[in-house]
Amino acid sequence: MSTQPLLQIQDLHARVADTEILRGVDLTVERGEIAALMGPNGSGKSTLANVLMGNATYEVTAGRILFNGEDVTAAPTNDRANLGMFLAFQYPEEIPGVSVVNFLRAALSNRTGINYTVLELRLKVMDAMRELGMESSFADRYLNEGFSGGERKRNEVLQMAVLEPELAIMDETDSGLDIDALRIVADGVNKLTGPERGFLIITHYQRLLDYITPDVVHIFMHGRVLTSGGPELAVRLEEEGYEAFRSGAPV
Repeated sequence: MSTQPLLQIQDLHARVADTEILRGVDLTVERGEIAALMGPNGSGKSTLANVLMGNATYEVTAGRILFNGEDVTAAPTNDRANLGMFLAFQYPEEIPGVSVVNFLRAALSNRTGINYTVLELRLKVMDAMRELGMESSFADRYLNEGFSGGERKRNEVLQMAVLEPELAIMDETDSGLDIDALRIVADGVNKLTGPERGFLIITHYQRLLDYITPDVVHIFMHGRVLTSGGPELAVRLEEEGYEAFRSGAPV
């Protein structure tokens, strides 16, 4: 088992056009760790998620992203995914005409370099769906087409179960979910935790953390991490709001 951190973000700065959004992010995710990143709207949380996965809309102007000790700051998105990085989107897009099982077959073949047959992949998907408590008919539906918000988020968890990334970045997965869907998604995440996998869970609210217990909580405002602590930090945030942390934010 490697002893180096799974993810290291070092003094990361990024912008869109002439607007600087990330202003010196320092953050580490260890193997086997669930890290929560909490911040208000407009703080740059989703920008960080997109920059970590190499979204070309954003320009990195300083700093580094290390994954398993490898500098991936300039690596294209596909390379990062193949290395074991995964982003669960806040608003997953529809892909008409592409079934869930065929999408996963293509993604897993790229990830592993193994050309799975449809049958092999279907068996793997069905095993994962049973483990996650999902209906088998889900596999043949077109990706996110006609899916409810909860189904879209459960599909993201299914993708994680099949692709088995080492790092799962979850960008506001709790957004728009009712309590039942939230519990299902959280249960799926909890089943996927392990000693070699890390999670970076990005959220506004503490409610998701009622079902997923983080090892560390980072408070994120104005494009950087202001403070970090244990799960009690999320409880304090729920009680006091972000205003309690603004004194540490840059002007």
